[in-house]
Amino acid sequence: MTNRQKNPLLYKIIRTIFYVPFMAVYRPRIVNQSLIPKEGRAVLAGNHKHALDPILVDCCTNRTVHTLAKKDLHDGIFGWLFRGVGTIPVDLHAAHNPAALDQSVAYLKNDCMINVSPEAKRNYTDEILLPFKYGAVVMAKRAQSRIIPYAITGDYRIRSRNLRIRFGEPLDVGNLTVEEANTLLYNTVKELLIQEAKHADRTD
Repeated sequence: MTNRQKNPLLYKIIRTIFYVPFMAVYRPRIVNQSLIPKEGRAVLAGNHKHALDPILVDCCTNRTVHTLAKKDLHDGIFGWLFRGVGTIPVDLHAAHNPAALDQSVAYLKNDCMINVSPEAKRNYTDEILLPFKYGAVVMAKRAQSRIIPYAITGDYRIRSRNLRIRFGEPLDVGNLTVEEANTLLYNTVKELLIQEAKHADRTD
């Protein structure tokens, strides 16, 4: 894997252009940002509430983040853009995505950072979380990578006063079964969301 693949130039350009206006418009609060490693492999995994979630995650670190994105985006008119910034295509209509998993593991083994939404789609229900797919924990186990959980709460509104992303302590799932690891990740993200709900209640 070349350095250009690990750190796409287009990603750096777009992040530089959009970082300041994104932060100025939505004013997100980033909690526990220091838990994101400054180097080495890591899987970032959290809930998915809005199409802008990946951009918010990107804004939390100066490192390149390779996000798993639905294959339809790669096949669409702006496919060149998604490929250019280093996203990894996932076929949401398929039961399994071995190509996406293999590509993610390859990036991780080259000490890259992957962002994945284990819910696999945006949560439009009243449930705090949708059931988690196994991809995040499987890639972490195969690449011997830690998982950095996160929870996004609030609204993407102009000059929002409640948009927050909270990162949790890194999870080591190496000695757990896939099922145990997925349950741990799910419960951790759920607890982060509950913590944020309590914070919102205190500040209302």
